[in-house]
Amino acid sequence: MGAPQIQPPRKELELNQGFTVWLTGLSGAGKSTIAERLAPELSARGCSVEVLDGDEVRTHLSKGLGFSREDRDINIGRISFVASLLVRHGAAVITAAISPYAQARDEARRRIGTDRFVEVFVRCSLDELVRRDVKGLYAKALKGEVQHFTGVSDPYEAPEKPDVLVDSEVESVEESVSKILTELTKRGHLNPSTPLGINSAKGAL
Repeated sequence: MGAPQIQPPRKELELNQGFTVWLTGLSGAGKSTIAERLAPELSARGCSVEVLDGDEVRTHLSKGLGFSREDRDINIGRISFVASLLVRHGAAVITAAISPYAQARDEARRRIGTDRFVEVFVRCSLDELVRRDVKGLYAKALKGEVQHFTGVSDPYEAPEKPDVLVDSEVESVEESVSKILTELTKRGHLNPSTPLGINSAKGAL
């Protein structure tokens, strides 16, 4: 008989399990920026990180889908399915998609696992989003020139009780990322002995 297997401590087992940081918010709120800033922080803490950006998913995995509620829900379902597979294999997944409907986000939480799903609401006012929008899409949507634009001509159901609330209008990217890292540590996904400081210089959304 071989030597008995030594089981790692429970905390180590928990840290080796995957999780999803689900960034939701209006277009231009800063989801992708936060995802890009969060990913290297998680990598530096020993996580195997995968980022599922909404725009990239629509280009590849969800090519051909429109912006009806049904198509939006299909898109979010595909993102959550891929995220659940990655989480099952121990990855730290960051999703950055508008995901405007609460029901679709709740279904994503159930699919991925309540204890492995961290919903982050990236809040920003419409006035600030219009100011930031270099392409002028919000202005066109407000004039009725762009249809099915979330937050203007299509609804956005903001999370009532997000796991983390960040406000990109008043917070720096570093402040938002620090909030997320703190929540992940509190939940046991990150080692509490690892410093939570942000590694590089501050930036703006």
